[in-house]
Formats: sequence, C-alpha cells, structure tokens
Amino acid sequence: MSEVDMDGEQGNEKRVLARFKSETGDVVGNLLDLPLYVNVEHLTLICNSLLQQEENTVYAFYVDDKEITKSLDNVLDLKSLNTENVVDIVYQQQAVFKVRAVTRCTSSLPGHAEAVISVKFSPDGRHLASGSGDTTVRFWDVMTQTPHHTCQGHRNWVLCIAWSPDSSRLVSACKNGMILCWDADSGKQLGSPMTGHKQWVTDLVWQPYQDDPACRLFASSSKDGDVRVWDSVLCRCLRVLTSHTRSVTALRWGGTGLIYSASQDRTIKVWRASDGVMCRSLEGHAHWVNTLALSTDYVLRTQAIVNPSDNVSTSDKAAIQALAVKKYKDIVKDSGEYLVSGSDDFTLYLWTPEKDKKPIARMTGHQQLINCVAFSPDSRVIASASFDKSIRLWDGRTGRFLSVLRGHVQAVYMVAWSADSRLLVSGSADSTLKVWNMKTRKLDQDLPGHADEVFAVDWAPDGLRVASGGKDKVLRLWQH
Repeated sequence: MSEVDMDGEQGNEKRVLARFKSETGDVVGNLLDLPLYVNVEHLTLICNSLLQQEENTVYAFYVDDKEITKSLDNVLDLKSLNTENVVDIVYQQQAVFKVRAVTRCTSSLPGHAEAVISVKFSPDGRHLASGSGDTTVRFWDVMTQTPHHTCQGHRNWVLCIAWSPDSSRLVSACKNGMILCWDADSGKQLGSPMTGHKQWVTDLVWQPYQDDPACRLFASSSKDGDVRVWDSVLCRCLRVLTSHTRSVTALRWGGTGLIYSASQDRTIKVWRASDGVMCRSLEGHAHWVNTLALSTDYVLRTQAIVNPSDNVSTSDKAAIQALAVKKYKDIVKDSGEYLVSGSDDFTLYLWTPEKDKKPIARMTGHQQLINCVAFSPDSRVIASASFDKSIRLWDGRTGRFLSVLRGHVQAVYMVAWSADSRLLVSGSADSTLKVWNMKTRKLDQDLPGHADEVFAVDWAPDGLRVASGGKDKVLRLWQH
C-alpha cells in the first residue's frame, strides 16, 4: 500500500487534542494531536520521550479516572466527543518489578495444635511468624520452608503478633492480656513479660522506623478500652491512652507521629504519640469500628529494608533512617496520609485525620459487616473484605466505588496486597484463598487446600510468596 493510501486511510481517523498530566496535575510537554486508536504502548513511548525517561519505564494511563487498557477510544464517549476539547491523559508510573500470581501450595507446615490466628512475614521477607490458639508463637524458615523455633511463654490463645520494622524482633499478645517480645534469630524471649492490660489484647503496632531507628517503642490495644505505649527494651509501659468507653478493636501508628485507635464505642481517636494527648475524635460510624488501614501501611512496613539499588550501607543507621524518611515523603507528597475505617454498620469512611475530623467519603455497598480493609502499596486503591462474601474496591483518594470481586461462597476474613499493587489475595471461611487481578478486576487463581476456615493471610513484602493459616491448624506457603 502506498503512503498516499495510508494517509488516506488514516485521514478519516478521528483525532483528539490531548496532553499528558502527572497525578499532581502538572502538565508535561505541549498539546498533542492523537488518533483515537493510540494504545498503551504508543502512550508509553510518547510519555517516556516527554519525560526523558528510559524506554522501559512502565505507566498506567487514565482519562477521567478510567484506565486505558486497550486504546484511547475505549475510554472516551465517542457520541458526545467534541474534538476541539483537550483530553487530559493522567500518567502514573508503575512498579518496575512484577509480582507473579501465586498458583500452588509449595508446603504445608503442621506443628500448631490449635487454629492459626495470625500469620506475618517479617519486613525483609526472610522470616515468617505465626500465633496460634495452642498458646505458642512459631518462627518458620522461609527458604527451607521448615519450622525454626517454637516459642512458649503465653498461657492462653495468642491473638496478635507484630514485627519490628528492622525485622529483628517480634511482639506477641494473648487472651490474658500479656505481651512478650521474641528475638527473631534465636527464638528466645527478650526481657520480662509486659502486663497491664486487664483483658485480651486486640492489636499491636510498632513506631515507624523513621521516628525510632532503634525500634524500641510499640503500642497495644485491648478489650479493656485502653491503648498502651511500651518500651520493648525496658519491657515497661510508658503511657496509657484512655478515652474510649468500649473495647479498642484496631490500632495504627502513622508516619506523622499520630496513633489511631478504633473502638466498639463507634469512634476513632487520634493521639499524639510523643505525649499521649488526644488530638481529635473521628465520629460517623453507627456501630462498632472493626478495622483500620493507612495509605502508608506498606511503606511504613518496609521502609527499613535496604535494596542494592539504594546505595546505602546496611550498617549506616543514619543513612537508612534518611532513606526511610524519603520513602515516606514520596508516598505522602501529593496528599498526605489517609485513613480508612470499616465497621459493623456495613460502611467505610475515608479520613485525612491529620487535617480534618470530617470524613472525605462515606463508602456504602457492603451488605454485612466489614472485617478487613487494606490500602494497596501505591495507596491508590482500598480493598474491603466483608461477611457478605464479597470484596469491594474503592479509590484511595476519593473513596469512589470501583468494583466488586465475587467468588467466595462464605465470609471473607482477610485480604493482602502484592508489593506491586497488581494482585490481591483473600482468605475466607469457605476454606479457599483467591488471587484477584487488579487490571481485569477478576479472579486470577483459585487456591483450595485448607481443610477449614482461613483466618489469616499475608503476602511477603518481596512478593515471592503468600502464607495462610486457619482453623485446620496448618500453615501453608504458596508460590508461583
């Protein structure tokens, strides 16, 4: 076909004026005259040349919050399209590495004598810990997929565990209200038991690495209505935060020096960690608040981990702390730290608790109580798991409803994101795990294997494997 024919054929093509914009609204380059058949590959090439980036930088592109997955004409309303209007194409840089969906169970790790209630990978991904109804905490070797240490000291069900940001220690808490600290390498108990809570402990969180490179301080919440801040080295309670009138259900320690606690008294309290002063109370839920998540959860979890590309010595504490601060600032630079809460009233609320006590959005659609919420690592999407057997996806900035993921046949207990925000894994009372693809918003993998309800699931921060545990007392590891 001659060039004239080509031009003739494409001369009939509808074209639009477009410009590229960053997520913060900065315009890049000049106006472009683009044909409607332009696809993601074309847009990536144009965007990389405008930004003078390497050719293999990957982007997602959006027009009016709709992602371009095929070509430009798929997201434009062609009937009402005015070709003289400028179309804004918002580009968002994607994680360079791709996490592959876990597809098979690589090992079943028996050992616990009762249900496995919590499962957590260490921030560096090298260790795995589990807490169980058999009163023990177990450490597992991730590489050899074998038991490492069995830690005894609790006298009742171990309800929650939390890794220190530097992966060196783990705190665990039981139904008696006692908290113990363990050394990750030896499995030995560090210091004396920490007691003070009058009822069982519901959540544990460490102070972010950027504010505490020695990884000494952590906080606990309890059914007794108190939040306590502890020194893990002295094994002493530094302060008690009291204002809730009912059980405290969930806890977060943000990067702005604030602690957030959710309670059955229907409120979320915001505390200043440095002196324990209550800054504000967030109200709106009509029933118990069950779960909290911060838009910075992933970066706060992994900010002490040094990658080879960071050019930082692992022995240089000051440099690691500076790197941690930079990672945090990169994720909050556009819009600050967001908090999402899920409740027994079937709703979620999105907050910017540092700035305002009014919510940004009230998110409705679930038909039963919400058990778990989680921000994607890039903080763009919120996933909520509910007893109504579904998972719902919401915009992490506006709270706008995006999609519903159906496939489980019983209550969904927990969800966990892959490190690149492209995949989500869910654990359910129907004894299965399911992996969901965020591009298609459909089921990617169905993972049967457990013999009973799956209570806990975690995706390793390095993206390589998923761990799950539940009522069948077995820990399972899943890989690609």
